[in-house]
Amino acid sequence: MRGADLINTVLPDELLIEILRRVEAKPERDACALVCRRWRRGERASRRAVKIAASGAADRVLELVVGRFTALADVAIDERLPSTCPGAAVARRARRNSIANIARERNMSKNSKAEENEPSQFCFSDAGLATLARACKGLERLSLIWCSAITSSGLVTIAENCRNLKCLDLQGCYVGDQGLIAIGQNCKQLKAMSLRFCEGLTDSGLVGLAEGCGSSLISIGIAACDGIREASLQAVASHCRYLEALSLDSEVVKTEGIISIAQGCRSLKALKLRCLDVSDKALEAVGSFCSSLELLALHSFDGFTDRCLSAIAKGCKNLRDLSLNDCHLLTDRSLELLARGCTKLTRFEVNGCQNIGTSGLEYIGRFCRDLLELDLFYCPRIHNKAFLEVGRGCPRLQSLHLVDCSGIDDDALCHIAQGCKNLRKLHIRRCNKLGDKGFISLGESCKFLADLSVQFCERVGDEALVAIAKGCSLQRLNVSGCNVITGKGLTAVARGCPELISLDISFLQWMGDMALAELSGGCPRLRSIVLNHSQKISDVGLAHLVKGCSQLEHCDMVYCPRITAAGVATLISSCPKLKKVLIEQWKVSERTRRRAGVILSYLCIDL
Repeated sequence: MRGADLINTVLPDELLIEILRRVEAKPERDACALVCRRWRRGERASRRAVKIAASGAADRVLELVVGRFTALADVAIDERLPSTCPGAAVARRARRNSIANIARERNMSKNSKAEENEPSQFCFSDAGLATLARACKGLERLSLIWCSAITSSGLVTIAENCRNLKCLDLQGCYVGDQGLIAIGQNCKQLKAMSLRFCEGLTDSGLVGLAEGCGSSLISIGIAACDGIREASLQAVASHCRYLEALSLDSEVVKTEGIISIAQGCRSLKALKLRCLDVSDKALEAVGSFCSSLELLALHSFDGFTDRCLSAIAKGCKNLRDLSLNDCHLLTDRSLELLARGCTKLTRFEVNGCQNIGTSGLEYIGRFCRDLLELDLFYCPRIHNKAFLEVGRGCPRLQSLHLVDCSGIDDDALCHIAQGCKNLRKLHIRRCNKLGDKGFISLGESCKFLADLSVQFCERVGDEALVAIAKGCSLQRLNVSGCNVITGKGLTAVARGCPELISLDISFLQWMGDMALAELSGGCPRLRSIVLNHSQKISDVGLAHLVKGCSQLEHCDMVYCPRITAAGVATLISSCPKLKKVLIEQWKVSERTRRRAGVILSYLCIDL
């Protein structure tokens, strides 16, 4: 009823805040905050998560953010975030003021010590962490990504004030051992710890963490921390009895450290290893003691042989996700043992394992009938016959990824189409023997296919897209580098796939403006388009495109010689939801730069 504000009249503040807390998407929350002052206060009091760029006047931005949003429990501070994140306007003003102050100081004095302190003006520091610790004592999740200026002192402040902390990510932070020890002593509810590229840490820091809160930890990630060795893993094995996930990327950890983890952490469900100096004995211990293991990822293990997978097959009957990357000594024999022992496998990835071939994949298809995702990268020894078994034995397969599999042709896709009718995602790259025949079969049989990527497959042409568009309602399509495809194929997609939201047609030399006109009429939901290296697409095509595709959020169009500054201006003025445009800098007019500088990205600023 017009003029009657029933919600604000009847609804108490507590109930309004609880309702707003259940609105998860940020755009919807922002819209709620614009209704009225009361809703804005309620939204601020209910918001629990925020991301802040750790550049500019980051400490000042954080101070304003925590003063405005009083119920924060999840804070991410990331030096990689662009200046368009929350608090960007405040950051820009504070940065301008800081630069002005520094300039005045330089003019007034040539003090070299002041110049040395200048960089700290633009880094998130321990002072910012202290502000966060005082304002958000109920903090549960904290991510500090590449915040190079923080030290153990700031982490100690967090530990002493935020005792409810459950997840901590310190990627790229040069914190020392004392900060980690303080977290262990004070944060007894800590469940997940990520230590990636933390060069300042040694064994004493992780040992102190494990001794302090090991009973609550269920996930640990360690990468490129050369100071962390076997002593740390032994402490984790002794104190973290309930550990469920371990990710370890190290050049210094040896076999004994993994054995101690297997013996001490028998509840382990996920194990990711990239360790150069680890042998079969480590995986034999995992197979013997970790019967609950569900995910195993092995990267770059030149010392692993079929013995390790034989042990996994015998002891880890619940394994569901297996990734083998650059394990050059593994053969088809190991896959036979694995397939017979781990029949619950739902995801299988082989990447660069040169001795795994057709017969190994045949065993997977024959015994792993619950397989949902299959990823094959750089597997030249796998041929069509393997896909015959996969098609016969894996009817539930939903995702297939093939990269540089030079031994397969159209028959492989025909086998998949005949048996895997639930296929929803197909990504193929540089499989040059594939042509139209396989995709015609897919279009006839796989009616649920929604995500198709065919990159740099030189024989795939218009007939493939016509068949796919006729049989499947695609949402995502990538045909970059398939030079045989012309406007005919894209016209079929535009007319047959009205749900399309993402399209990549880069490197297609025969694609012209009329294809974009067809997209405008047939794909009104398109949100992302990539046009890079399109020789025939011009400003006229962009003008056609934006008439019907005004929902665009992302557009790449570098190295398109017929697109000019006028076309860029047309795109930006017609698509109000644009978030990113990749273009050469010299093609952007000064007016467009003033109007939409935030969303513009430049591939090469010197062009």
